[in-house]
Amino acid sequence: MKKKESFQFSTGVIAYPLFFILTIWFVFWFEVRFGQHFNTYGIYPQTLKGLRGIVFSPFIHGDIEHLYHNTIPLFVLSAALFYFYRPIAWKILAYGILLSGLLTWCIGRPSYHIGASGLIYVLVSFLFFKGIIAKYYRLVALSLAVVFLYGSMIWYTFPIKEGISWEGHLSGLICGLFFAIIFKKQIKKPIKYVWEAPDYNEADDPFLKHFDENGNFIESIEVDDVEDTETENPVTYNYIYKRDSESEK
Repeated sequence: MKKKESFQFSTGVIAYPLFFILTIWFVFWFEVRFGQHFNTYGIYPQTLKGLRGIVFSPFIHGDIEHLYHNTIPLFVLSAALFYFYRPIAWKILAYGILLSGLLTWCIGRPSYHIGASGLIYVLVSFLFFKGIIAKYYRLVALSLAVVFLYGSMIWYTFPIKEGISWEGHLSGLICGLFFAIIFKKQIKKPIKYVWEAPDYNEADDPFLKHFDENGNFIESIEVDDVEDTETENPVTYNYIYKRDSESEK
């Protein structure tokens, strides 16, 4: 029976992130088309009314530039999430929105915090740290790609620019690291070879039996049609291949 691959492309890898992006764009279009402003539905820290923003804020953006800057990284990172971590992708998205929003509500300034950037930082943090923790070569490669593309975002977890919710960014970074630590099941494990097993014995390895004590390769060939007239047993020829050090110079 053919073993099922851990990483398989499916329509959901593209469809789910695309649907999320289109929903965000639809909300922005609705605001512009009907002259609405949903900013007051964002997270307003340490107020009961501001708690509703934990769910609504990722879908609300201040202007077209804000929306554009969040669209591409959100699509790329969420697609990578569904491809490499499909069993837990929805959990990361749902819990990421709720937990990062709640943390922003706890530590944020008294202002409305809107935008999907907090979720983006959850994805960046999770994809990076999970690959390092898992130590599986494909996930480590993904971690390096995330650092290469979005590593500079780390600076925006500090209050270096006015009008940016660094609290939301920091909350997303912390939550992503937290998820990378606690989500251990259904994650691709590093390949374990035979010789890495604790009970490995070189004497029982059939591959090493083809080498003599000096490290020379030995090929054993049994010839069934040639028999010893006295013993009537098959004749075995052993060929030893040695390097000619003189000819290699």
